[in-house]
Amino acid sequence: MTAGAPVVLFDLDDTLMAHREAVAAGIVRYMRERAYEGDEALAARRWHELEEEHYHAYLGGALSFEGQRRARAAAFAREFGEELDDVDASAWFAEYFERYRDSWALHDDVIPAFEALAAGLPGVRFGIVTNGELEFQTAKIVRLALHGRVEHVIASGELGVTKPDRAIFDAAVDRFRTAGAVSGAAYIGDRLRTDAIGAARAGLIGVWVNRTGATPDASDAADAEAAGVLEVRGLDELAPLLVPRLAG
Repeated sequence: MTAGAPVVLFDLDDTLMAHREAVAAGIVRYMRERAYEGDEALAARRWHELEEEHYHAYLGGALSFEGQRRARAAAFAREFGEELDDVDASAWFAEYFERYRDSWALHDDVIPAFEALAAGLPGVRFGIVTNGELEFQTAKIVRLALHGRVEHVIASGELGVTKPDRAIFDAAVDRFRTAGAVSGAAYIGDRLRTDAIGAARAGLIGVWVNRTGATPDASDAADAEAAGVLEVRGLDELAPLLVPRLAG
């Protein structure tokens, strides 16, 4: 391993930020305000499904960032008997977003994990690599008080390439190299293929944070094993796992 500092990179949503919990809290609150009647737990799951569908359409280039928001809002409202045109859908989503933003919070294990890694890896440098728009994701990072802990934020919307393409991981490591040598790099994310397998195939230590104890399908499991992906149930397991692998 060459001289330099280790780099530890993180995904943002559902890895550092408790995104799914904020989404559920925000949509339930907004449902009540709009007097939508129905099972709130089922509705929260449906909203999450629509997010997965339309946000990935945006990442794939089929929808604009605002377009995927409008599509999500219109589809959800329609299930409660409310038809929204594009203007109304944008306004609907903006109102929901305020409730979602009020629910932003870090997972409890985030700050202890940063501190444990910093203690075990003197000189370690932290960053975030995220699929999304830089301005939007940076707003989360600032609100969550992570901006003082991370040196660089690399967003797919800025680069024009999304995870798991190795180009985004290469770009992230290169960003750190502009200010000094990198002795080794790890990437931690909650999506096995998008985050951990993608990072491992790009030459980083790929770590899957599997908070829910999910069982991957056979293809993902085989590819993860072949790529040498590591798995943790929470970020409290990171330092014991990464310090021996990244220490100089």
